[in-house]
Amino acid sequence: MRKATWISAVALALFGATAAPAADPRGSRDVLSFGNLQAPTPEAARQRARQWLDSVGKADPATVERFNAVWDSERTLLDKVTETFTLGDPRAAALLKEARDPNAPAPEKVPALLKDTKIDPYFRSNLALAYARALANRKVYGEAREALLTVKAEQVVDPGCFFFTKALCEYTLMMKNDADDSIARLLEDVSDAPERYRMVAALMHFDMLSWQDKDLGWVARKMGVIRDRLEIERAGKETQRIQKEVLVRLDEMIKELENQKKRSGGS
Repeated sequence: MRKATWISAVALALFGATAAPAADPRGSRDVLSFGNLQAPTPEAARQRARQWLDSVGKADPATVERFNAVWDSERTLLDKVTETFTLGDPRAAALLKEARDPNAPAPEKVPALLKDTKIDPYFRSNLALAYARALANRKVYGEAREALLTVKAEQVVDPGCFFFTKALCEYTLMMKNDADDSIARLLEDVSDAPERYRMVAALMHFDMLSWQDKDLGWVARKMGVIRDRLEIERAGKETQRIQKEVLVRLDEMIKELENQKKRSGGS
């Protein structure tokens, strides 16, 4: 049902058009969220970030001066909030530094800090999004997605980035249904999603329409997953399982071609 209701939104995103949303037949939860997610105003975001900084006891003049420099810059809201966290919490600074370091080993599980529901949800949710985005930039898609699953889009300052990053991870990992759902949330629920997110999400959706199970395209995508895992030095059991899956399918395809040749008389 969801796909049918947002296919027009995908087309509009792809071709750059805008129109009023059509009537939505989905359940009440989705109706309530339709188009209601958006980033806070810069002023509100700055005020909330300063409140957090004060709450962790970092209101000394030197820190406040650095805070003001960050928020007077041209960075994105998420970057400004993230930088505020690095000013106020050394755990956040260390976590993001490692996530962004291309030479650091790719994490194999979500850090405990991002799963601790006892800490401030504002801090945990936006830190999880920044962490996931940094991992996705390094092609560590599995752990990036897992980090996003620990929080909700309603809790972050950039819900567009949340759903786009999640969709990108799921698309790359060949999780078609999950990717479609994340794209739907991006296009339907985030009223101020950047056009670049909407365009790429629409392209991912239309590409997935052509996906066929176990064809050559499937093999190529699986090999892409293997390549990404090897690039982050993940040559363990999971990568070997995917490799075996690809080899088995290629062997099946060779046999199918041989059988077709035999049936056609060897021509």
